[in-house]
Amino acid sequence: MARSALVALSGGVDSSVAAVLAMRGGIDCAGALMKLHEHNADSEAAARAAAGRLGIPFYVFDFSDSFAEQVISRFIDAYSAGRTPNPCVDCNRRLKFGMLLDKARELGMGCIVTGHYARVERGENGRFLLKKGVDSSKDQSYMLYSLSQGQLASAVFPLGGMSKKQVRDIALGAGLDNASSRESQDICFVPDGDYAKFIVEHTGIRARKGRFVDACGNFLGEHQGIVRYTVGQRRGMGLSMPYPAYVLELRAEDNTVVVGKDEMLYSKTLRASDINLIPLDRLDAPLRARVKIRYRHQEQPATVWQEGDDSLLIEFDEPQRAITKGQSAVIYDGETVIGGGTIVGI
Repeated sequence: MARSALVALSGGVDSSVAAVLAMRGGIDCAGALMKLHEHNADSEAAARAAAGRLGIPFYVFDFSDSFAEQVISRFIDAYSAGRTPNPCVDCNRRLKFGMLLDKARELGMGCIVTGHYARVERGENGRFLLKKGVDSSKDQSYMLYSLSQGQLASAVFPLGGMSKKQVRDIALGAGLDNASSRESQDICFVPDGDYAKFIVEHTGIRARKGRFVDACGNFLGEHQGIVRYTVGQRRGMGLSMPYPAYVLELRAEDNTVVVGKDEMLYSKTLRASDINLIPLDRLDAPLRARVKIRYRHQEQPATVWQEGDDSLLIEFDEPQRAITKGQSAVIYDGETVIGGGTIVGI
């Protein structure tokens, strides 16, 4: 491990315990909070208190403009185009292991410590490997698949081999005030989970009403704006149908939401772009692996082909439900993350 590190403190128990373990491992630590949006004022106070308890320097870096441009704007653009994005993937790649790592190096520190439940190891070919966290219920490797070799080389994940209970026990033993803090569930900048309201308030543009149609194009009713829907959704459409109806497709080009029966949501293939591969530079032959198409999805057996410099074709052994544009397809070989990309089609 590097001799000195900047710990990304969020105010929660995970990042605080990551700092404790890094210090116990001989790393000279300083804490830092990324100021990203109006909702993390309370986080700043909690992170500052944790740093004070640990007796380490504490910095606040205002990345709010960059976060708005590189995460929030991409989030809004994706939803407005009928895609369902993963803003945490963008934040990890561009902010936490981008701008914050740059700040660490300006301070003469060699790495970033975070509270992610994941592991980094050195492979036989010398490349850095990303592996799942040991606690499968907390594993966050899915959200880290886009990190580069340079970013992985500078990442320290002390919680990767631990369970959440072990983390809380360490926090109690260290006298941390946040030892029993609740888990955060929603996207940090939309704490109430109402993405459509956030987009309207942030842009000042009201969602345009449009048409609900079935798979044959028959008009079914009027929707309240495609930002209010995602593939696989059943509730909140206000349609009276002779069968349970689900969102099948969001067509931003004509502001249309296509709905149909559950069995119509299944597909065996997907294409992904904006790809990142970790143990190797490219796939020169078809790869048998397991692929995860959303954070809470159980990865499934599939064959993966690289079609170009920035394109993957993935074919599952069995059809998968609600493959969604904008989500990440992440490829695993056992515990190791091969890489992944953003789903662009099926």
